[in-house]
Amino acid sequence: MNIKHKRQGQMDIASFYFYTDTIHDFKHLLKDDEFKTICINSWKYLVDNELIKIYGFVIMPNHIHLLWNMIKLNGKESPAGSFAKYTAHLFKKLLAKNDLNYLESFCSDKADRKYQFWKRDPLAIRITNEKNFLQKLEYIHNNPIKEKWMLAKTPEEYKWSSANFYATGLDNFGICTHYLD
Repeated sequence: MNIKHKRQGQMDIASFYFYTDTIHDFKHLLKDDEFKTICINSWKYLVDNELIKIYGFVIMPNHIHLLWNMIKLNGKESPAGSFAKYTAHLFKKLLAKNDLNYLESFCSDKADRKYQFWKRDPLAIRITNEKNFLQKLEYIHNNPIKEKWMLAKTPEEYKWSSANFYATGLDNFGICTHYLD
């Protein structure tokens, strides 16, 4: 199997990817449920507008993992780019309202932005077979119960993941597609 690592702008439409995006400087911005909800709402928009399909996800305190594919561009922008831009805008807005000191910790010296919430160059690994897909799905679902995090006792117990969807069939956020569908 030929696994290729790509930058977000280079992901192919209709290919399946294991995707990881990390908060800048590994800060635990996503520890707060309001920030997790911003991610979910962005994915919900992209799913409802048939721009992406999500087959697995987890939101951790400082990063996200997705098993997904992009169906089409969002105008001229990739859905991954739309997600990063939209969430960053709302992260900034929420922090400006509630925690200016924490917002300042995301200041950027880059010419194209005042703040940077996501690290540059998220990881995108193309998934080319079911075995690899299932390995990544298991990794995603087990992430919250790892000793480093201990966010739940079982994968299904962690609200901010697709583990419960695969265990029960209930899609609490309305964003998941079962990989067999």
